[in-house]
Amino acid sequence: MTAVGGAPGGAQVVKFGGSSFAGPDGYGIVADAVERRLRERGRPLVVVVSAGPGETEALRERLHGVDPHPRDETLAGLVTLADTVGAQLLAAALQRRGREAGVLAGHRIGLVSDAVFARARLLRIDPGPVAGALRSHEVVIVPGGQAADGRGRPTWLGKNSSDLSAVALAAAVGADLCEIHSDVDGVYSADPHLVPDARLLPRVSYDAASLLSLHGAKVIHRRAVELARRRGVEIVLRHNRAPFAHGTTVGAAGEPVAAVVAGGRSVALRYGSEELADRAHAAFHAAHIDTVRLPDGPLVVVVGGFVDLEDFHRRRALAAPAFAGVPVTVLHGPTARTHLTADEDAALRLARRLHATIDGPGTRPRALRLAGV
Repeated sequence: MTAVGGAPGGAQVVKFGGSSFAGPDGYGIVADAVERRLRERGRPLVVVVSAGPGETEALRERLHGVDPHPRDETLAGLVTLADTVGAQLLAAALQRRGREAGVLAGHRIGLVSDAVFARARLLRIDPGPVAGALRSHEVVIVPGGQAADGRGRPTWLGKNSSDLSAVALAAAVGADLCEIHSDVDGVYSADPHLVPDARLLPRVSYDAASLLSLHGAKVIHRRAVELARRRGVEIVLRHNRAPFAHGTTVGAAGEPVAAVVAGGRSVALRYGSEELADRAHAAFHAAHIDTVRLPDGPLVVVVGGFVDLEDFHRRRALAAPAFAGVPVTVLHGPTARTHLTADEDAALRLARRLHATIDGPGTRPRALRLAGV
């Protein structure tokens, strides 16, 4: 990736997740926060935005109503429009407040990817477009998850990939940190929406954040963490409502993490043999889909959902697997142990029981009987 010098005008990069825009008022709230930051710090901003809640999924459902198994190129060209709409609405809210705000979208962003359209991998970051936009705008707004391949065709960096866009743009402008705002103010020992006694982890290493994401924690995108590590960008996680509390910093150093990750949309698949499981795992990897190959049988966990599993196996002539359960994973430092449960309700119950057995960072889980799960 292209090396970049100092940030144009000392630009900063912030990202607001989709939960920030749950209704029309959300754009005004974020615009007020951006304007206040401009007044207080006097530095230009790159603001990465996600689509509002459910908007990407709504476009995907409309597409499936036309073609139940669309091509990835078509999917990428359509679902990314939800983020473009969000970027333009935020630009309108800022322009109403008298601010010079412009939008960079699609091939104009400078993020160049491969041609795996629906889960593209970044190949190159061109700092020119964002640098040029910052010369004529106080705020440059970028829809998250968008890139283009070498032929200029629109690609999608995958579900929840606005984090990756933000880190890539921080690298492009030479910033040494990137701030990500969401409905959770940081990394916790479990999803605080599901496990009431989850503990905030103030400082988490790149390694720990990447491992949490690999097993399905939704706070931060795994490839965003990996890019941040390579480019020396610290990630600061904040809440997306005033006073925008800072919860966790992700960087080179961090305390050992003890955490529980409940399955969410992740699913475990059982294949007819170890060889078939290995073949499927390799196919998922080639398609840039995060999976975990479990060690205790022909089992593969597909992380995070948003994959048409039936179509994926049919198109690649892979043996159809059986549903093996919803995963719940206990992490302690670099060690992960995954348990399989019957459904999401059982996963939630087990996650709460397991969380009660960990004493926090630097401690090992106590023994727990799992009979009857």
